[in-house]
Amino acid sequence: MSRKRHSRPASSAAETRVETMLGHVKAGVRQRPGVYRMISPDGEILYVGKAKNLRTRLLGYFRAEYPAEKSARIIREAGEVTWEYLPSEFAALIEELRLIKRFRPRLNVMMKRDARHFAFIRITAGPAPKFMVVRGAGNDEHGTYFGPFHGAWQLEEALRELNDVLGLRDCRLDMPMHFADQVELPVAPERAPGCIRHEIGKCLGPCVAAVSQRQYRARFKMAREYLEGLHDAPVETLREAMEASSERLEFERAAQLRDKMLRLESLREQFERLRFAVESLSFVYTVPGHDGDDRAYVIRRGRIRAELPAPGTAEERNALAGRAAELFAPAELKSATVPAHEVDELMLLSSWFRKFPAELGRTVPATQFPRARTA
Repeated sequence: MSRKRHSRPASSAAETRVETMLGHVKAGVRQRPGVYRMISPDGEILYVGKAKNLRTRLLGYFRAEYPAEKSARIIREAGEVTWEYLPSEFAALIEELRLIKRFRPRLNVMMKRDARHFAFIRITAGPAPKFMVVRGAGNDEHGTYFGPFHGAWQLEEALRELNDVLGLRDCRLDMPMHFADQVELPVAPERAPGCIRHEIGKCLGPCVAAVSQRQYRARFKMAREYLEGLHDAPVETLREAMEASSERLEFERAAQLRDKMLRLESLREQFERLRFAVESLSFVYTVPGHDGDDRAYVIRRGRIRAELPAPGTAEERNALAGRAAELFAPAELKSATVPAHEVDELMLLSSWFRKFPAELGRTVPATQFPRARTA
């Protein structure tokens, strides 16, 4: 007579996993800064986090009072928790970002807190590029961004004015493009009743063969150069139209054009402030670490270019100064553009020094290093 095997209920198995993980944490984790990973029973990295005190943070997962809490949901799905000690909270913050970008855990919402504060202008790819307001780079590792900015709604309004003045498209990304110099079929119809902006003269019409690809790209280049501070062509176009309307006594029209011009000038001012802010994040930042494991970070334009042990001797200080001078010396364009793969780090460092402004007292500006010159 065969004996019937009874499988353990799923809820009981989950409780056993949680108890095992709790015992592992209690026995092993110390009160130190670091990062941790929550791993599912089948090996998936579910969540990556950081903590100034790993022991306090990890034990907190097992004290969740309500099943709907995020920490309780993470623990229920996890089968293992691992951790790595780091010298400081700042080091843990940077490592957390790198791990999230590497593994893309499905229970992480990367940079969620910072996304509420910052917005970017993304330059899309394709034959007819456009500007988009986004909250971060997301999974895009190859695009180009302007930012960060405060105020996504105001940013969208100003971009709408720029698009209208220069006739740039703002339609959906997958809209088919048909240029006037396009030789392959199919050729778009001469009119697009569904495209209101083209009908009223606010878009060049790259989707209806109303403009060549070369002409559209030249206009887009003009818009980008305006954002870079290289010229004032869009504002001057509005100014001339405003003055002409005033001369014709069309004062209501002139007032509308004046408001458009002011919004564009506000956008330019945001870019100028941005360039100043990014340039101000160029320094060597020394961070005290656990058990004397101090680190020195060479930061240029809001991104970490090198991490070294903090110097303790004159020889080590000279070595750090030489390395910093090498990294600060090469000329870089004074621009508001940020490569996609650096967007999240720029947001992270901006938030760090915004939250802890006293930490700027631990920095040495790039201008104080021999042969160094800021971009």
